[in-house]
Amino acid sequence: MIEQFVNFVIRPPRAEYNPDQYLWEPEFTLAGRKYKRIDLELSNERNQTLKCSHYVPAVIPENTALPCVIYCHGNSGCRADANEAAVILLPSNITLFALDFAGSGLSGGEYVSLGWHEKQDLKSVVSFLRKNKEVSCIGLWGRSMGAVTSLLYGAEDPSIAGMVLDSAFSNLYELMLELVDVYKIRVPKFTVKMAVHYMRRVIQRRAKFDIMDLNVVQFAPKTFIPALFGHASSDMFIQSHHTDRIHQAYAGDKNLIKFDGDHNSARPQFYYDSVSIFFYNVLNPPQFPSACSNKLEKYYNRGAGTNESLLYEIINGLRAAGTDAGSSSAAAASFTNATKSVVELLTERVNQLSVKNDSDLDFLLDENHNLTEMEENTAESHVQDKANRQNEECCSYTSSNRESWGRCSSLGAASDVSSSGERPGVSDHKHKSMTLRALATPLRRIRRKPLTIPKERKNRSLWKRLNQERHDMGESLTQRFRLCLQGQSQHKRTKSS
Repeated sequence: MIEQFVNFVIRPPRAEYNPDQYLWEPEFTLAGRKYKRIDLELSNERNQTLKCSHYVPAVIPENTALPCVIYCHGNSGCRADANEAAVILLPSNITLFALDFAGSGLSGGEYVSLGWHEKQDLKSVVSFLRKNKEVSCIGLWGRSMGAVTSLLYGAEDPSIAGMVLDSAFSNLYELMLELVDVYKIRVPKFTVKMAVHYMRRVIQRRAKFDIMDLNVVQFAPKTFIPALFGHASSDMFIQSHHTDRIHQAYAGDKNLIKFDGDHNSARPQFYYDSVSIFFYNVLNPPQFPSACSNKLEKYYNRGAGTNESLLYEIINGLRAAGTDAGSSSAAAASFTNATKSVVELLTERVNQLSVKNDSDLDFLLDENHNLTEMEENTAESHVQDKANRQNEECCSYTSSNRESWGRCSSLGAASDVSSSGERPGVSDHKHKSMTLRALATPLRRIRRKPLTIPKERKNRSLWKRLNQERHDMGESLTQRFRLCLQGQSQHKRTKSS
């Protein structure tokens, strides 16, 4: 039984995976931009091979250095745990570096040390990135063992820009004593302490570190790096008071977020939003100019009626969409000096809408290809759905034949059994609905075959009805923009996640 506890600490289940199946593809698309995965190998101070992957944009502007976040996985994890971090960081122009610590995943090494030797692995990665001219500042994102690793390394390297620390333990010796109560091992306390001291000698002989040295609280007062702490309120493996103690002793700028879940559960969306904002503030990534900026979204963010010239710019975009590149640029120069009001210009543009393709009439026909009654909300939603489908084409993720990748980031896989009543690796139905969990493994888009319109159905009454609905849609949009300009509209736009 003592041998099982020793392996539980220094030789937990090792993640075995195929990089081509469980990592992001060598070239993939995320949020409409292209990225690539660069696989490489590094060596630590003990001459052990570390398998690593660096996710970067496919094209980086010349003389531009991007910040980088190093993801540090748990003791049963691997670099595939960083898939969800890629969704959070890459769209913000922050590159992501993931590695398998020694003794984990596909890297060399026989044992893990819960952060003690892993900080040397992290040091090798930081040294490598410091030599890369395309990398500016560096941040750390650790979970469980990875959070402890980040804390230990951050106490030695104050040049780290920021750290996200999820579910760190404060003291390994105290954690081992707590686990006896968690798993309800009915033995006297003095027997437990004797067993732990025996395990200490065995671990020191095999893994070459002392469990008494893993007291993170004593390093916290020496660390001044901005940090965001996170912990699940129902975590029974590493209880939340561990993070509370570290947070209280931490000397740098700090913030603590508690959320529902256990040690291995998927994190909620608001936590990932906080992580994204935190890294954006501490890393200051450069902003690349975008040729397809959403001017309408800028208008909603600023508030209705604040800047009428912005509305001219929006309408100019509508006009330019129906012309070629040469004519649209000429129109843009003279449009801002127009004397007509915004409402008149918008009405004029809506009345110029025309049907060019047969597919544009699909929303007017029912399943029997008969003309249907259409409300103004229906017409408006059709225009919006069509725009969404075009954006979805640009922002769709690369198709992949990989299988669903369960979380392998856990300090102890057995904690899932005790806390949630399910065996490790089986996702709860609630977890399947998490947005970022789905994004961690790109899925194929399901295309719906458009309805075909028989030629004989295109009669004069259809065109007459279409003209009437087009006129109604123009009147509706005109009235809405008039209310916006007068500051009387109470419509609020909800952004989709």
